[in-house]
Amino acid sequence: MDDAAIVQLFAPLYDDLRRDDAFDVKKPLLAHYTTVQVLEKILTTNELWFSNPLFMNDLEEVRFGILQGNEQAMQSQDIAQACQTRERAQLFRQWFVHYFGEFDMHHLLNTYVFCMSEHDVSDNDGLLSMWRGYGANGNGVAIVFDTAQINALESSPLIIAKVAYATTEVRMEWLKNVVVKFAAVLSRSNIPDERLGLAAFSLFERIKLFALFSKHHGFKEEREWRVVYMPNRDVGQKLAPMFNYAIGDRGIEPKLRFKVLPMDGVTASDLSLTKIIERIILGPTISSPLAIRTVHRMFDLLNHAGLNPKLRASTIPFRAIG
Repeated sequence: MDDAAIVQLFAPLYDDLRRDDAFDVKKPLLAHYTTVQVLEKILTTNELWFSNPLFMNDLEEVRFGILQGNEQAMQSQDIAQACQTRERAQLFRQWFVHYFGEFDMHHLLNTYVFCMSEHDVSDNDGLLSMWRGYGANGNGVAIVFDTAQINALESSPLIIAKVAYATTEVRMEWLKNVVVKFAAVLSRSNIPDERLGLAAFSLFERIKLFALFSKHHGFKEEREWRVVYMPNRDVGQKLAPMFNYAIGDRGIEPKLRFKVLPMDGVTASDLSLTKIIERIILGPTISSPLAIRTVHRMFDLLNHAGLNPKLRASTIPFRAIG
């Protein structure tokens, strides 16, 4: 049994994912709410800035899934019994600690996320809660991407998926269940000691993906999808030159300044901002006729005149106070 066959044994750990929600099936419209200044920077530099999840608005984010998953795996009696011997159980734990340490020390800093909200085709107004939370309190824009124009590659270090929302208790239960399911597969698989690291890797990867694509249920109205850069999948380090930083209100933060250009093995050969931007919605607080004409001028001056017919103005009767 080769390495790929061993990893495939643990495919049932992904059985809870709904095929109907998979990116390649759904291909939704996704809106990124931001400021007009950021829109200008995107059009000027042809870059989308990905953020590190540890600096995002959910204080738990990746921490919860990774730390709780590590605790469940390390303390699991089911896994210990599946290993059959004390020595083999200790070997599994050593491998799991290794992958946890690799992620913590080498990959977490350069794991990056670009967040968007699922957007209805007929919606030219945007969501009020998103304007308040991310769109400069109605003074910003919503950049709507048509993901049907994006061809995801199996080899890409970029993963696009829908965020799942649940209570802390439900997420804890999910972690317990996935560890039990893993132990059941391990117990009936004749994996030699020298390949046990592949089993530990399979469990850690499933926990990591859960951590990256799940949030507290209090954020469920955001209807979030994420593009996540996974550094361990970037075998050729093709995106490493895009690692950067930003200095803002929260201090200094690591960033991935992703160039929206075709990259062999990372994106399709025809990727461009013009192709994937479906519409741009001007926020309700600044959607005056004068502002609309000024945004058209900005598009023209930044050599993006093709976006002019894609501009919309939100009609939500919202005016920010203070």
